[in-house]
Amino acid sequence: MTAYAIAHLRPAGMTNDVIDYIDRIQDTMDPFGGRFLVHMAEVEVVEGEWPGAVVVIEFPDTAAIHAWYASPAYTAILPLRTRHIDGDVIVVEGVGPDYDPRKSAAALRSSLNAV
Repeated sequence: MTAYAIAHLRPAGMTNDVIDYIDRIQDTMDPFGGRFLVHMAEVEVVEGEWPGAVVVIEFPDTAAIHAWYASPAYTAILPLRTRHIDGDVIVVEGVGPDYDPRKSAAALRSSLNAV
């Protein structure tokens, strides 16, 4: 199942380290099938607050994300970002092409009625 690495980053300012990280990250993702879906885009907040930026990277599955994140190539460049940018990073599986939220709602409704 396709999976996503999603980061909510709160940069304090641009540095040479961060620019080097951006320049080198794609080479670390290529062996694991990673590609950016959202990167360096302006965030439009329509509900709540979202200080900072969002990054979304797609991988074939969660195993690929974990292998990439632990890879020597990525761990070598990770401090270039983490020394300068605070943030939160999550890994999440996507839904399949046949996903229907009405089925999820029906299952939730059924479990509530069973109590």
